[in-house]
Amino acid sequence: MFGKLTIDALPFYSGIAMAGALTVVCGVLGVVVLITWLGRWRYLWTEWLTSLDHKKIGIMYVALALIMLVRGVIDALMIRTQQAFAFEPHGYLPPEHFDQIFTSHATIMMFFVAMPFVLGLFNIVVPQQIGARQMAFPFMNSASLWLTASGAALVMISLVVGKFSTAYWTAYPPQSGVQLSPGVGVDYWIWAILLSSVGAMLSGLNFLVTIVKRRAPGMRLMMMPLFTWTALCTGILIIFAYPALIVAAALLGLDRHLGMHFFTGEGGNVTNYVSLFWIWGHPHVYILILPAFGIYSEVVATFSGRRLSGYTPLVYSTVAITALSFVVWLHHFFTMGSGADVNAFFGSAAPLIAVPTVVTIVGWLLTMYRGRVQFSVPMLFTLGFVITFLVGGMTGFLFAVAPSDMHNTTFRVAHFHNLLIPGALFGYFAGYQYWFPKAFGFRLEEKWGRRAFWCWIIGFCLAFMPLYVLGLMGMPQRLNRNAVADWQPYLIVAQFGVLFIMCGIACLAIQIAVSIRDRAALAGSSGDPWNGRTLEWATASPPAAYNFAVVPQVHGIDSWWTMKQTRAADRGPARFHDIIMPDDSGAGIVLGAMSFVFAFAMIWQIWWLAAVGGLGMFAAALSQTFHDHAEHRIPASEVEAIESRRAISPALALEAPT
Repeated sequence: MFGKLTIDALPFYSGIAMAGALTVVCGVLGVVVLITWLGRWRYLWTEWLTSLDHKKIGIMYVALALIMLVRGVIDALMIRTQQAFAFEPHGYLPPEHFDQIFTSHATIMMFFVAMPFVLGLFNIVVPQQIGARQMAFPFMNSASLWLTASGAALVMISLVVGKFSTAYWTAYPPQSGVQLSPGVGVDYWIWAILLSSVGAMLSGLNFLVTIVKRRAPGMRLMMMPLFTWTALCTGILIIFAYPALIVAAALLGLDRHLGMHFFTGEGGNVTNYVSLFWIWGHPHVYILILPAFGIYSEVVATFSGRRLSGYTPLVYSTVAITALSFVVWLHHFFTMGSGADVNAFFGSAAPLIAVPTVVTIVGWLLTMYRGRVQFSVPMLFTLGFVITFLVGGMTGFLFAVAPSDMHNTTFRVAHFHNLLIPGALFGYFAGYQYWFPKAFGFRLEEKWGRRAFWCWIIGFCLAFMPLYVLGLMGMPQRLNRNAVADWQPYLIVAQFGVLFIMCGIACLAIQIAVSIRDRAALAGSSGDPWNGRTLEWATASPPAAYNFAVVPQVHGIDSWWTMKQTRAADRGPARFHDIIMPDDSGAGIVLGAMSFVFAFAMIWQIWWLAAVGGLGMFAAALSQTFHDHAEHRIPASEVEAIESRRAISPALALEAPT
């Protein structure tokens, strides 16, 4: 009746695993008890879980990312502690448990921290930046969120029931094949990746259509803010890159359970899997970095008090990075012997991506040089990125050299993290600090934000700079114990770096608590606390569900700044109109929940439960087809009343047809 699921699936094999399982269970139960005690279930369901408001969906994405960030950094601390003290004796983690933690850390950070953070910020900001009232496909947006959340839930429940994959986050066959990984760990990985990847695909399509079709009148492509440009390019990258990962994961599952041999066994070719994986993997690096570049562009322009220097070259650089990211994937497996000609081509193509990246950074530096820089928390994260990212970029040139002996050392680990922590995560933190008042109506407290920044920058340097040295000394990546005494001091320093990063997370949590406590003092008198330049600051903070009472007419780059300079922001709209908005829908969260049930049942081969989950998914999707045009009308009189109550500066004097 319960397939392969038995009492042995519980984590009795390790006290550490049991402690992790109890933490997850107690955390979930604690949240349930708290919501019940506060009597907020109805509010949570009607205002958040079933909402199709892109801003609320974005906030839930970011909340998911921050929760999973805590889990990911705890895994990193366990990895670094094991490596630091696994010389004499051999540490506190058995090899298999270490491999589980190693795999879950990378999987969580790539799929369930970085991607939800990106999609959350896109949801909160992009429709407002282009003057849209909603996403092109509101229900698809909700489904994307809950599919991603269901994938994250699979990773979390693997702590409690069964074990996670030990085949690392790349899941290369034959290590991920059923012969070497007969348990459910790789299946947890496959289904978590499939659910989150489908969610990402839906989001990429949604943002592409929204940006192309929903821009405000007068906003040509070359008038869009840089953050919107990066959202457009990221959407294109997602649409073209993620199918390769979905196919690779699906075929790997067929190899494991139906005896096929796409990648394993007689007739299988592991190189095909590796190629498919990195056709997705290298563009995915830029799926994560390009949005951060867009955030840095917005932050630099706002806190330098001037328009970005070289707007047009910055746009072309963004497009060039997007195109080049598809022709450099093979340098991830130079060591597999692809041939001299192939290696020469990709080895030559890889450094080219540095050219548009340097153009982008120079544009920011010129903007700051000619402006009056305010060293706010978002600006600190931006400056931290500029300094540290240069190190990662320079070390990246070494990986374009095919004969290099550093491809499988900790030098590669340091380089990879050097790109994704300052290059991506610092950008998300900058955007989180910058747009927090847009989402909630009050700024985040500066003192604890600065402390978080310094903890993160110091922790990053301590955690990863020693890995460059260790790589040059020949330490392999993924090593679970240390046999060389000269390596241990560097590993201990790296472990202290992760402790600093943990302090940075604690500072961010304290910052939220302090900011909520002092929200009255931190709330601005208008919706524009930073004296912003783009359209999202033209409305109240937080804005109404419809974003814009009257759709703006755009006349140039930095349209909100132009309105303020021409005093157009001080004149109210001539009249209001009725606004059509989509009804809320519970089908998205039901689809996500049933997807989780279906995947869990398939992992454990509980066929009756898989049938229930599959039928539930079908029913949720089918039910939405009968409500595809479920909308409600907000009368003009109600819109006018809402706007007057919110006491905003009338931003939209130049009315456009709707």
